[in-house]
Amino acid sequence: MGDKISLPLANRQPEAPQPERNSGPARPKLKYRPDEAGPRPKWIRKRLSLKPDFYETKELVEDAQLNTICESGQCPNITECWSRKSLTIMILGNTCTRSCGFCDVMTGRPGHPDPDEPRRVADTLADLELNYCVITSVDRDDLDDGGAGHWAETIRRLNEACPEMGLEVLTPDFKGNLQDVQTVLDAQPDCFSHNLETVKALHREVRPQAKYQRSLDVLQHAAEDGRALVKSGMMLGLGETNEETLETMQDLAEHGVEVLNLGQYLRPSPRHLPVRRWIHPDEFEMFKRRGEEEMGFKHVESGPLVRSSYRADLQAEEIANKDASALGGCGGSFANREG
Repeated sequence: MGDKISLPLANRQPEAPQPERNSGPARPKLKYRPDEAGPRPKWIRKRLSLKPDFYETKELVEDAQLNTICESGQCPNITECWSRKSLTIMILGNTCTRSCGFCDVMTGRPGHPDPDEPRRVADTLADLELNYCVITSVDRDDLDDGGAGHWAETIRRLNEACPEMGLEVLTPDFKGNLQDVQTVLDAQPDCFSHNLETVKALHREVRPQAKYQRSLDVLQHAAEDGRALVKSGMMLGLGETNEETLETMQDLAEHGVEVLNLGQYLRPSPRHLPVRRWIHPDEFEMFKRRGEEEMGFKHVESGPLVRSSYRADLQAEEIANKDASALGGCGGSFANREG
């Protein structure tokens, strides 16, 4: 897709010294394994298209010294989304306390959270005048509340500064502490998202510090709270079978998840887990059809380059219009969800 576009990352508080950039697994004993899937197929390609809105979004992010998962995670959709003024802000720093085998965010000991970050995020997004935004964060297992208080303050600031903007939060699992999950929910985001990432059989390898059932419990708690749309996401191609994918989708539906994103795993570097299979677009279409028609998901975004926050703004609009149509009303944001 051309040269990687780099943004300066904010480090308002000093990070612990690190001899090198440890991204992804950060496990020295993890041996390199070649991809088993072979060369990338033609459908894993993204045309680079830079529009004026892309540069405007880039400049605003730079000026506010904010982190974005779009850049830290090397998202292949950055030019498309930023050109539509759609982006995912990453709070609580750019250093994660976990070492998932698929992720390119830096692993290490984070610095102290920046207490001014919620205000800066709110001011920047108010300037962007977005209809919808996604906020995510690194895992902060070093903090007593996993960063939940910081999360809540950011959401409250955003609701005050951008009352018309739909707000989706893509959170960690907070080590399964449902009180911390509730802290985030009580700040009233419009959509609560937490990614299951992969099937149960692969969890120990893919997410060594996470648990399959723990993530399902977090999602179920959000669904039972009832105030926010509940969403999750998975990567395919790490070694799961189609049957395992369908079983996992069913687990998510039974735990209250309403929106699901499915995308192809792309290896960020040789230090990360290998790609074991390329999922054909026809298979992604099958997952979408069965998820929506048989399992009851309100929406399944399924395709090779789909990522956690891909088309989140367009999904929100589509689901709101569907809900309004079913109720005989007019479309809009999730701001009027009951709960």
